[in-house]
Amino acid sequence: MLGPAMVTPQQTTSQTPDAPDDKDEFYLDILDGLAIYLDNPFIADMVKAVSRYRGPYIANSLNKNQMASKKWLIDELYHATGGKLGTGYVLGGWNGVLSAMLLQDPRLEIDALFSVDLDPACRAVAETMNAHHVKAGRFTAVTADMYEMDYGVDPRADTLFNTSCEHLEKFTEWYGGTPAGALMVLQSNDMFDEATHVNCVADLEAFKRQAPMAELLFAGALPLKRYTRFMLIGRRLR
Repeated sequence: MLGPAMVTPQQTTSQTPDAPDDKDEFYLDILDGLAIYLDNPFIADMVKAVSRYRGPYIANSLNKNQMASKKWLIDELYHATGGKLGTGYVLGGWNGVLSAMLLQDPRLEIDALFSVDLDPACRAVAETMNAHHVKAGRFTAVTADMYEMDYGVDPRADTLFNTSCEHLEKFTEWYGGTPAGALMVLQSNDMFDEATHVNCVADLEAFKRQAPMAELLFAGALPLKRYTRFMLIGRRLR
């Protein structure tokens, strides 16, 4: 028999006054606490974005494979270049996660990033995901077609990121229109069973043939669940 000062674990949990009723709110509250403890703008902005734009749309851009691919990109980019990137354009920028991670990394010297996506719904999400960088004048979300971009205008592109090469039906046309001399950071994959992947490559050598580089600084493959991610860093043939 329980004494007057004893309660069961179930009772303790149910009587906690500030326990969130919604499971999502529970985890968001934890992430919010971590952002404060770590003084991390990326986590703070990410929590705001996830709170405001819920569901698979944003969750998919933050899943394990996506985050692993982006971390791999940043690490290898730093090792290949020393981190001096100038002004960058993130093409197919989606929800702005890659931009946020790039701008957060202290190893990289970035003047500004422009996140370009054809989907107008991405703009508000990307701006929330990069709220700290928007305030600092280092991030701009743009609704535009990458096939029609003029990368030579002010601000001129020093670095171009395209981690969605598998989605580009007219890849050769896009690649040929990029500015000579710009640093290119490209990713593709071998996930042929995805309907929107119209330009997958079978392996790293196929990716090299598709995107010939005059100066190849890095070429590698990252095995992930369900597919392999391929990456090239360098400057294209003129």
